[in-house]
Amino acid sequence: MTITFHSKDHNHHVISSLTEFTFPAGEKFIKGTLRDTETPAYLIIRGTDANDYITARLWVEAARAQRPDAKLTAIVPFLPGARTDHDVPSGASAYAELINMINADNVVCYDPHSPVMPGYIERLTVVDSTRIVRQSVVGRADRDSIAQRYDGIIAPDAGAVKRATAVAEACHLPLYQAHKHRNGPSGKLDGFSVDPLPETGKFLVVDDICDAGGTFMGLAEAAGIGKDRLGLYVSHGIFTGQAANLADYFSEIWTTDSIGDNRPDRPEFKIIPLNATLINAVTN
Repeated sequence: MTITFHSKDHNHHVISSLTEFTFPAGEKFIKGTLRDTETPAYLIIRGTDANDYITARLWVEAARAQRPDAKLTAIVPFLPGARTDHDVPSGASAYAELINMINADNVVCYDPHSPVMPGYIERLTVVDSTRIVRQSVVGRADRDSIAQRYDGIIAPDAGAVKRATAVAEACHLPLYQAHKHRNGPSGKLDGFSVDPLPETGKFLVVDDICDAGGTFMGLAEAAGIGKDRLGLYVSHGIFTGQAANLADYFSEIWTTDSIGDNRPDRPEFKIIPLNATLINAVTN
């Protein structure tokens, strides 16, 4: 199950008494009665299963039936369909309709891939990755409790420059850029290059999504500075196929639990829990 329901009871966060039920034919439903001291508060969807969005709508309806004044938040850390925001059909608009159908008072997401999709979603709060990366991965010499662990930030391609620049500025570190090269006639990926890097220091590659990780491995080879001097942060770690091999190229690979914990079983992979950050974005 990739959806959970949460309430507050005497100011404590608890699992909701309203629970998911599945009929034999597969239809979703919500059962249960809220305790007298319980106020429904938020749901969290991690994943892309459309059934979860239907179940979320049912939970919101059931919660409002028993607590009409409750303010309900849908936390959807990973916005599905964001990589097809300009395609026909548009996965971004289709999933946005599912999210709007939940009819929550607020929606929260984390570091969306698409700059377009947030505009399709009603009552949305976007939490970007800058503070998470600075506080949990890099550190900032003049402010954070952890010592600064990197000497520069690398944007893996043109699409990642804005995100990586924000992290570099927040950490007071220089930004370097990697480049993808494509074969002119075919458009196929033909190689990578990286801005010249200093002879010493450690550098963090910052991006939003990792599937199999081929781009990041190619970047690491092009950088030519060795695994011990490279780290990787991605907001949404899908980690399919050969992704475990990233550990041969990076000393540490950081991600969040935006779509659950998909880390390969290698010690270089590390996870940052998002719940507290996303809950606090709208429920304080």
